[in-house]
Amino acid sequence: MGIQGKANLSVGWITLFLMGTDLFVVSPLLPFISETYKVSPETTGWMVTVFAVTYAFSAPFFGWLSDKKGRRTIITFGLLLFAISNVLTAFASSFLWLIVSRILAGLSVASVTPLIYAIIGDIAPPKRRGTWLSIVVSGHLTALWAGAPFGTILEYFLSWRSVFVVMATIGAILAVVNFKTWESIPKSDSTRKLVEGNMLRILGSVSVTTIWAISMYALYVYLGAALYSENRFSSSEIALAITFYGVGAVLGGLTSGKLTDKFGEKKVSNATLIFLTLILICLGLFFSSGGWVYFLLFIWALVGYAGFTSYQARLVVEYPKERGIVMAWNNTALYIGITIGSMIGGYVISIWGYSLLPYVCSIAAVASFVLSTQKVNNQKKDQLFQ
Repeated sequence: MGIQGKANLSVGWITLFLMGTDLFVVSPLLPFISETYKVSPETTGWMVTVFAVTYAFSAPFFGWLSDKKGRRTIITFGLLLFAISNVLTAFASSFLWLIVSRILAGLSVASVTPLIYAIIGDIAPPKRRGTWLSIVVSGHLTALWAGAPFGTILEYFLSWRSVFVVMATIGAILAVVNFKTWESIPKSDSTRKLVEGNMLRILGSVSVTTIWAISMYALYVYLGAALYSENRFSSSEIALAITFYGVGAVLGGLTSGKLTDKFGEKKVSNATLIFLTLILICLGLFFSSGGWVYFLLFIWALVGYAGFTSYQARLVVEYPKERGIVMAWNNTALYIGITIGSMIGGYVISIWGYSLLPYVCSIAAVASFVLSTQKVNNQKKDQLFQ
């Protein structure tokens, strides 16, 4: 890997780390924001909801636009909007303006995150594409266990508003850095309209990510409450468990890249879904086993996010001329899966309790595997017909 390649990956990693931090840092800050604006915690939670909904609906548009106008312009615009939206969040005079600022933040992140994946897929050497994608994905995943705690520490010494001021400042700097970094990257040469069967094929492909997200987040959303209920974990023990999960997610994403480059995207993505099913069953059997749960959470995240990273690489290979829109739709599918997963998890808890959640997630993992292999079979038939 040359100096230019390392520079590109570094910029991509840092940018995705910032985008992930903006996503994950809000949750631990909600109590302080709620107190500032004198609203209930449930109402404050709309900050997360409007962000996620805006992201899910706007990401495909930015992906399509980047395939037409070039990724560099859209990424730079997104980072400038990111800086503006976080300044508005920091200094919002009312809760209504706070919600407006988070809608703008959702737009900004939707115009950056999937396009970083796409542009790395554009420039990566074909035999190293899996490794390159796994590196930048690890930036987003690192925010899961490092970005959010850093924001919490910053709030402790200064205020919750300072967290968003810092992110806005870094976003403005990264707008300039990204504009210079992707200067020599040519625009996509795709002029095909994504209509008729091609769009249906894309939606079928990204639906695998939706089911995968259900298998991960139906339990993860309620993980803290489940650990307290089933194991009587203290707050520090829950934090340690989340750390094990976060480290497993980062390592899974990184190791997946090399495995993908060696064995191929389809083999690795399908194999990880099989192992994910087995791990979730084991997690269900030994969830109340005390210390063993740390190890199981680590393995769960390791296998789960290895599958997510390899599937991203698979989509990049299968859609070489529509990477922008495919990565955008894949991120939308991810958010839809997270939302559905949280709803399913809440329903399961209300009727059967926490102990059944890992088994429900394992069923989703099996469904994702079946859908993934079915997609491969359909592609082989299409190629044979052609």
